[in-house]
Amino acid sequence: MAEKTATARPAGAPEGRPISLTPAGRKVLDAAAELFYREGIHAVGVDAVSAAAGVTKRTLYACFGSKERLVAAYLAERDERWRTWLTAWVDERATTPTERATATFEALGDWLEREGRRGCAFVNALAEIPAADHPGHRVVVEHKRWMLGYFTELASAAGSPDPAATGAVLLLLHEGVTVTAGTGVLSEAATHARNAASALFKA
Repeated sequence: MAEKTATARPAGAPEGRPISLTPAGRKVLDAAAELFYREGIHAVGVDAVSAAAGVTKRTLYACFGSKERLVAAYLAERDERWRTWLTAWVDERATTPTERATATFEALGDWLEREGRRGCAFVNALAEIPAADHPGHRVVVEHKRWMLGYFTELASAAGSPDPAATGAVLLLLHEGVTVTAGTGVLSEAATHARNAASALFKA
């Protein structure tokens, strides 16, 4: 019988992320992450995920309970990786408060090169799971709220007279980069957005 995975979350952890994963659960989540991002959530069923992971559907359900919870776990783990990537990139490579705010675009550009060739995973997911009671929907909203809060904090530290408004502009610029990068229409989208953000702080 497949070992079950704990599904409760510690305080502050992204919704949908299990405390721990069995080896089988890890395989399932890795396979789901690749397939959901590359092909879309609705296009990929549990049969495809279990086959790619090399486990049975029974094991998949034992680990995650449902496809909806698997989707939420995929999004929550991606959210956690993005937060870690972004904050570490800014902390390690930017010094002044203004540099920290604008460096988020350089971090985003590097992330898109490595992991985001289909644009924002969260925007993509939201288009497929509009129902607010879907556990994945809540992860998407939590992800965007965290980004807005982080950008607002950076704007405040950089001396913006209206950190909330500046944080909102930074978020909108980031969203524009991820959508535009996914189309391939505009090269160096992150650089253009960084220049716009720099001009905003200079003004």
